[in-house]
Amino acid sequence: MTGISALGFDLILAALILGAGLFAITVRDLFGAVVFFIVYGVFVAIAWLRLGAIDVALTEAALGAGLTGVLLIGAVARLSRVTTPAGNNTSDEMRRPPAGARLASMVVAGSISGVLGWAFLSLPDSTGLRDAVADNLAVSGSANPVTAVLINFRGWDTLLESVVLLAALVGLWSLARDRDWGRRAGLRQHARPGGVMATFGRLLPPFGLLLGVYLVWAGSSYPGGAFQGGTVLAAVWLLIMMAGLMPVPRMVSVGLRAVLVAGPLVFLGIGIAGAMAGTFLGLPPTYAKPLILTIEAALTLSIAATLALLVLGTPDPSP
Repeated sequence: MTGISALGFDLILAALILGAGLFAITVRDLFGAVVFFIVYGVFVAIAWLRLGAIDVALTEAALGAGLTGVLLIGAVARLSRVTTPAGNNTSDEMRRPPAGARLASMVVAGSISGVLGWAFLSLPDSTGLRDAVADNLAVSGSANPVTAVLINFRGWDTLLESVVLLAALVGLWSLARDRDWGRRAGLRQHARPGGVMATFGRLLPPFGLLLGVYLVWAGSSYPGGAFQGGTVLAAVWLLIMMAGLMPVPRMVSVGLRAVLVAGPLVFLGIGIAGAMAGTFLGLPPTYAKPLILTIEAALTLSIAATLALLVLGTPDPSP
């Protein structure tokens, strides 16, 4: 791609991102807003790819556009079943906030964007932590600088992210009524035997499983990692359950709870072992790579289970 054509492509991509974002916040139809949000996420993922941030692009496509889009579609579907006392659907005639509130929100959002833009442009010319990461990459246990930062150099951030994700699931389950506790998570999609969903449920999971495992394994040296691989495995698990090939787990399942907490506990355990050797979450260079793979594998299982259960939502109230 020549310089002129690359510039033209980037300008068109920037316009598409702005347009999709504008439609996502201005369209009155909730489902249409979600669709534009997903489109916006896809365009942003392409933009990260153009910037050479492949790991961020994969994460944006998997989580920003993929999983978040599925969650929002599920939220719209639930809202469509909520009715007013008169029986009118509230998803089609949502009350718009007053004009003053909308104007104030725009001013606040614009001010925050302006301050962030000013702060970015005011930064001195620097390579940031790039040189420091490159100098220590050989002892980090990973040839991928992103993985080295997330698991080794800044493990605190990744550990807390996994805990926050688990806390989100606990919060979602807390919305269930006491008498529904222990039931299976709510699955409202059912495949017709021999139909398209059932067929895809048999054909696609092997390929998805291989892709998810590859993303985790390759993440230590190439773009990929636990969040990307976990998202793919979550999609595989959801597809299998929607195809009727595997029952939805019960919320009181001991095995399910063990998988959910495995990632944070393994990460924390390795961090405590490092603290006993001198540095909390510090990975000794000799064993850094196997420890990173162990952490990534445990996090992948926990992330996959958590994301799938977030999509399934609260327990099904039906007996």
